[in-house]
Amino acid sequence: MTLEIWFYYLLTMLVLTSTPGPSVLFSVSNSLNGGIKKAFFGALGGTSAITIIMILSFTGMGVVVMTSEVLFNIIKWAGVAYLIYLGLSAILSKDESFLVDGENNKPIKKKSRKATYISGFMVGASNPKAILFFTALFPQFINPTAALWPQFLILSITFIIFEMTWLMLYAYFASKALPWLQVKGRAKMVNRITGSLFVGAGALLATTSRN
Repeated sequence: MTLEIWFYYLLTMLVLTSTPGPSVLFSVSNSLNGGIKKAFFGALGGTSAITIIMILSFTGMGVVVMTSEVLFNIIKWAGVAYLIYLGLSAILSKDESFLVDGENNKPIKKKSRKATYISGFMVGASNPKAILFFTALFPQFINPTAALWPQFLILSITFIIFEMTWLMLYAYFASKALPWLQVKGRAKMVNRITGSLFVGAGALLATTSRN
């Protein structure tokens, strides 16, 4: 893999990771409800899941999913169900304002770091489009005549850095909006908006096909 090819990959990752999606919504929601640290563990979970998807795609398992209608649909509908579950949970939330520690002016954590990581992992793993994308993407950037694993490591590390950076940037800017969101009633508004976006993401995922 030449430096020029890696540069093109950088541009691709910039567009891919900066575009808002379920992982970004989850990161923003975690930041508002539990702070930056909670958002970090959620982002780490999502990034871990997609990294595993990258490994599976690289080793050929992604092709198996792409060619198996049953496996693809199992992953797809599990993802649809989970995204809609997250959306409905937010929409039906009765919180009028985000819980904040008055002494430290920081969001009060409702979930453990482990639970947040697992939830983030499920959000990242619930989208079969990641398998389709990386199965189609990697062959375009890897030189088959050179050592494969070093190239894979470079591409993977590049993705991880970009993904974590963008997710934490979204979380950071969300945390800066917290004072405005502390006003009673605004939490319900934000939860309904993010919940609707999660449901919309699930509905959009339902239209995904192997083609």
